[in-house]
Amino acid sequence: MSTSQGSHRAGRRAADLPVHEQPTQAAPLVLPGRPIGQTPGRPIGQTPGQTPGRPVGQTPGQVPGQVPGQAPGPASVQAAGRGTRAEARRAARRRRTFPGAGEGLRRIVPQALVVAFLAGGTSAFVANDKAIRLSVDGVPRTLHTFADDVEELLADEGLAVGSHDIVAPAPGEDLASGDEVVVRYGRPVALTLDGQRRQVWTTARTVGGALRQLGVRAEGAYLSVSRSAPISRQGLALDVRTERTVTLLADGRARTLRTNAATVREAVEEAGITLSGQDTTSVPPNSFPRDGQTITVMRISGTKEVREEPIPYTVERSRDPELFAGTEVVERQGVRGVRRVTYALRTVNGVRQKPKKIAEEIVREPVTRKVKVGTRPLPSSVDGADGLDWGALAACESGGRPNAVDPSGTYGGLYQFDPGTWRSLGGSGTAQNASASEQTFRAKKLYVQRGASPWPHCGRRLYR
Repeated sequence: MSTSQGSHRAGRRAADLPVHEQPTQAAPLVLPGRPIGQTPGRPIGQTPGQTPGRPVGQTPGQVPGQVPGQAPGPASVQAAGRGTRAEARRAARRRRTFPGAGEGLRRIVPQALVVAFLAGGTSAFVANDKAIRLSVDGVPRTLHTFADDVEELLADEGLAVGSHDIVAPAPGEDLASGDEVVVRYGRPVALTLDGQRRQVWTTARTVGGALRQLGVRAEGAYLSVSRSAPISRQGLALDVRTERTVTLLADGRARTLRTNAATVREAVEEAGITLSGQDTTSVPPNSFPRDGQTITVMRISGTKEVREEPIPYTVERSRDPELFAGTEVVERQGVRGVRRVTYALRTVNGVRQKPKKIAEEIVREPVTRKVKVGTRPLPSSVDGADGLDWGALAACESGGRPNAVDPSGTYGGLYQFDPGTWRSLGGSGTAQNASASEQTFRAKKLYVQRGASPWPHCGRRLYR
């Protein structure tokens, strides 16, 4: 091989080789934008063997400016983002200037992609940070958060809310930087309004605010707690008595007044009316006076009266087979008892009321009357009197009426018996209350004893 041919082949081979494969003894090729002596694909100031894109002394994965072993902070991340983005731009310019730069560029491309990814992640990290104004029960503060919605923000801040609390915007609403979130906690109030007790909730922080929120008319009202008093999260008890119009009728006059009294008695006293003795009102004095109510004052005077009243005796009857049927014999007379009763006599506004019994005492117990009642059957005939015309006698004496009584009330029955004669013949009670057959039987017995003389005007009719 001649020298000239070898030189020619060597020169062609060197010219045909890629830049990174040219012999080191060849003259350095100076490219636009690359300092003399710099290896293609190596950043300025990087020594051979140093990882591309990493400053001297920096370990793999270490962010520029980060102390080895220390977690990257926001400033380090931002600095890394700026550095990597600059490197990515320089690599892109080199690729545009030398499209076939060779193996060094192929090594730079994946590194540039990683740098671009890190730069984009840093941008997303910064974009997700939101500045939010949070106001809790009127105390505002500004904070930075990565929460996507209100509910996540409250959870991050450790704020628990319930059904009586107010959150605006609603917990499900999305968050954007610059938004304001308001949280107002509910407070329980044991409210007694005009005598009616109930449990209510309010987000107001003072008594005055709670009254406005609940729609309670407080002008001229009595409040058990000052309007400026704060309401804690534990709540409070509040008694409110609104101003009402009440009309009082007393001593012939009508008085109308505006009051927030708790009882009718207090309203009466506010009107300058005095209750003394047994005086009272038409409604209970301790009741709550309602708006528009008319109350009458009753002037009462009263005395007591004691009366003795009889207690009727009872009648005890027993059957006696020895006595004829229809015959009653009093074994023991009854005696009425006596009781002492105390009555209250009241006069209300000059009108006397019905006496009211307030006490009772037994002075004497009644004695029961005992009567024997005959059950023996009556005889069907009386010797010496059966053949007489008893119907004619009865027609003459009483018109044939068994219950007839003469005008004086002394004589009664078919045959006009007087009580003494009737009882002497074994009858009970009075003749007019006995059956017709019994009256005829007793009349026959009387005839056997005395003949027709007991009937001086009608006795002759027995013989017709």
